[in-house]
Amino acid sequence: MPPVNKFSMEQIIDAAFTIANIDGIDGITIRKVASQLGSSIAPIYVNFKDVEELKRAVVKRVVDVSQRLLKEQNTGTPFGDIGYASLQFAREYPVLFRDFVMKPNDYLGDYEQEMGDELVAHMKKDPELKGFTEEELKVILFKMKAFQTGLSVMVANGLLPEKLDIEKMKEMLDSVAEDIVTAARLRQKKE
Repeated sequence: MPPVNKFSMEQIIDAAFTIANIDGIDGITIRKVASQLGSSIAPIYVNFKDVEELKRAVVKRVVDVSQRLLKEQNTGTPFGDIGYASLQFAREYPVLFRDFVMKPNDYLGDYEQEMGDELVAHMKKDPELKGFTEEELKVILFKMKAFQTGLSVMVANGLLPEKLDIEKMKEMLDSVAEDIVTAARLRQKKE
């Protein structure tokens, strides 16, 4: 007779997400999740065939959280939205941020292209970016992402001076975005 499923998939993912937020994605084990739930390991194996499947569900949750943070932004510019969401994620989930941005891993591979396409689609809505081809938008996004990732890494690692609050970081993101777009426009005119 199979074990009784005392916990839903969502409850198990929640417990694993909590562990990942403290110990990183590789800190997730079936035993730790069972302990977090106050359970044996049996209910976890009813819902997930192994720890890798559970980790992939947690990665999906991380992507969902990232997308939610992006959708909650309403700066009026895609770079502002993308950058602010990244800063917020780095502040709220520093361990996960470091895990996915600063360590090589295979977990986000499936989502990278999807997220990039979504961000370019978001950029196409910005009137300031009209006239750029999709390839030009991808280059602009990559340049902005390089700066925004660096700033977010500094946030996640507590490397910024205290006087540099979130509002000043947002101003920096806006300024760099303006510089990148201006330079791209100048390059367009030269061609």
